[in-house]
Amino acid sequence: MKKGSNKKNIVLIVCGIVGIIGGAAMAIAGIIMPKEGPRQISYPVLPSAKSEDTATYSKLTGLPLANANDINAPTFCVQTPNGMDGARPQVGLDTAGVIFEAIAEAGITRFAAIYQNPTSAVIGPIRSLRMYYLQWDTPFDCTIVHAGGADDALAAVKSGGYKDLTENYAYMYRSNGGARAWNNLFTTGAYLMQVNADWGYGESNVTGFSRMTPEESRRARIDATVAEKLNIVKPTAANTSAIAPKVTGAGVYFGGYDSYNVTYAYNADANNYTRSYANGDPAYVYTCPAENLGEPVPENVCEMSVMTPSVVAVMMVEEHKAEDNYHEDIAAIGSGEAYVFQNGIMIHGSWNKSSADSQIKFLDESGAEIKLAPGQTFVEAVPNYGSIATW
Repeated sequence: MKKGSNKKNIVLIVCGIVGIIGGAAMAIAGIIMPKEGPRQISYPVLPSAKSEDTATYSKLTGLPLANANDINAPTFCVQTPNGMDGARPQVGLDTAGVIFEAIAEAGITRFAAIYQNPTSAVIGPIRSLRMYYLQWDTPFDCTIVHAGGADDALAAVKSGGYKDLTENYAYMYRSNGGARAWNNLFTTGAYLMQVNADWGYGESNVTGFSRMTPEESRRARIDATVAEKLNIVKPTAANTSAIAPKVTGAGVYFGGYDSYNVTYAYNADANNYTRSYANGDPAYVYTCPAENLGEPVPENVCEMSVMTPSVVAVMMVEEHKAEDNYHEDIAAIGSGEAYVFQNGIMIHGSWNKSSADSQIKFLDESGAEIKLAPGQTFVEAVPNYGSIATW
């Protein structure tokens, strides 16, 4: 081959890489074409590499904090329903940093949504607690926010010294009107913060997931794009230079009900995942600005959005009927297969949680811990009889 030809190929490859990096930087800076319909939730712009030397990152989301003093700000774990009987759209769920989703009963999923230093004018609805949600909540050192619950979960809260806020009309209220039926118990960010002030709960010492820095996440995304262009495939590993299969969408199938099974479509420009239900319904949520504090009917003043998390982590779990043959019992402590979707790629591996107090670790196929990208994270606990699809 001629030397000139080699030189030309090198120049083309370098130019391609520069173009890809420039495109990724524009996307991260928030240059997103407007779309019709409900807006997508936008997340904070990632800092430049220079600012990372002094940045303080949230233990909950891995995002940079505007105020370093918020590193131990109070956290709240709110049990939120997802039924078709008035629970949707949820309110304020877009401001949660981590959201666990699992079947609560009869194939219907429920959320344990973790908020830190919440400011949303409305949060909810609020429903009952299960033991497995409590075990997922525990490492976040949060105030458990719920309306009653299963007997074993309530006994564990009482005996375990948890910070506890069950149905309490000094800090919660029922909405009036609308079609929410019994899914009408709400709170506000201000009320939750007042609970901690009134009851002396103080700060929260959060044990979060292992996270990439924003720069590590940016580099992993660029590496994956460059590798695809150059047809290079490297073994999956936890380090940020590893390349995993590019995946543009995922289906999470809890069981036979498409109104609770979900899909995630990757948005390359925004580097997030649009959440929808398998029956075609978008996963809407109401965003409520602070000036609408405690609005009795959130639908009157809150803005509808579509959920777009940055990370989707799927855990395959052991699940069976509880003794009442209605509620579910899930093994939250243990290990199983896992799939992590972030930065447009999928990493296959396993999850491990050794105790209620310990945080879940996601491991790749080599056994190395996977660092999650910063941003809102959905953790999907899918029964072993469920399935995962990718495209």
